[in-house]
Amino acid sequence: MSEKSTEKQIISYKDAGVDIEAGDQLIENIKPFAKKTSRKESIGGLGGFGSLFEIPEKFNKPVLVSGTDGVGTKLKLAFELNQHDTIGQDLVAMCVNDILVQGAEPLFFLDYYACGKLKVDIATIIIKGIADGCLLANCSLVGGETAEMPGMYPNGEYDLAGFCVGAVEKEKIIDGSTVQEGNIILGIASSGAHSNGYSLIRKVITTNNIDLQSNFDGRKLADVLMVPTKIYVKSILKLIESVEIKAMAHITGGGISENIPRILPQDLSAVIDRKSWKLPLLFEWLQDQAGLDDTELFKTFNCGIGMAIIVAKQDVVRACDILKASGEEVFVIGEIKKLSNNNAPVQYI
Repeated sequence: MSEKSTEKQIISYKDAGVDIEAGDQLIENIKPFAKKTSRKESIGGLGGFGSLFEIPEKFNKPVLVSGTDGVGTKLKLAFELNQHDTIGQDLVAMCVNDILVQGAEPLFFLDYYACGKLKVDIATIIIKGIADGCLLANCSLVGGETAEMPGMYPNGEYDLAGFCVGAVEKEKIIDGSTVQEGNIILGIASSGAHSNGYSLIRKVITTNNIDLQSNFDGRKLADVLMVPTKIYVKSILKLIESVEIKAMAHITGGGISENIPRILPQDLSAVIDRKSWKLPLLFEWLQDQAGLDDTELFKTFNCGIGMAIIVAKQDVVRACDILKASGEEVFVIGEIKKLSNNNAPVQYI
């Protein structure tokens, strides 16, 4: 019986679709961006197995507050438009705004970037956007993970996740426990749809055959939809220094209707005055294009309010002045009332 000699083909990791050198190049590209975000408490730089960060000395009894989030299907528009420069700010905003509502100062941030084929130029743009968001939130981009996974994602697509850690003095945690009947609800304006409701937005675009490059109130519709989520960190931390904030809600998925009840004691409700701010044109257009009733609209989108803050009645003027001085557009949007058996936790008048 004769033996056949078989010569096996050598297959490298790169042949399998993973380019280690490209990953190394990406790290070198993003080091300058990360360095700009560095706080004095950061120890070391990018490239280690773990990221080191000292708790700032100003805290006496610090409680760490953590949050994680993604950008959702807004990424699909980024792919379609080949527009990746602001999606990183969206990622940071969704995380830091969440921990902010408990009074936490964001300290550091990590990102997870996953793709089928690493395109260093696009990844660099995305992570620069993350660094830009960290600068707006005054937190350090201390590390992250780039995962190149052939076959997991369609060509040109990727996914993002963010992780943020902040700190708050134990006795200064904002948890809604002091909210009372008669307290006032302030609303800080959003910059647009932020990062929520984009599955519906994309459905509207495809169903109604809408051109993303069409004119929308003097701008391209694509640019309006890609405006990044607003980061409220600096203005609200400034407010906390001077005014007692009883509760805050980041208005994300579920809109005003679903997010404000999360911060209210069970026996209280929020009465929202719809006339206290003008519904931005984007949401009027979306309501018309999708045929949404008001209930569905306010349960899907932020409708122009990115952050809700509850304060005592006597602090309203001062709080508004401080927020406006920080460049925010703020509205008195409602009041806290007793919850009756027949009413929803959020009522609109």
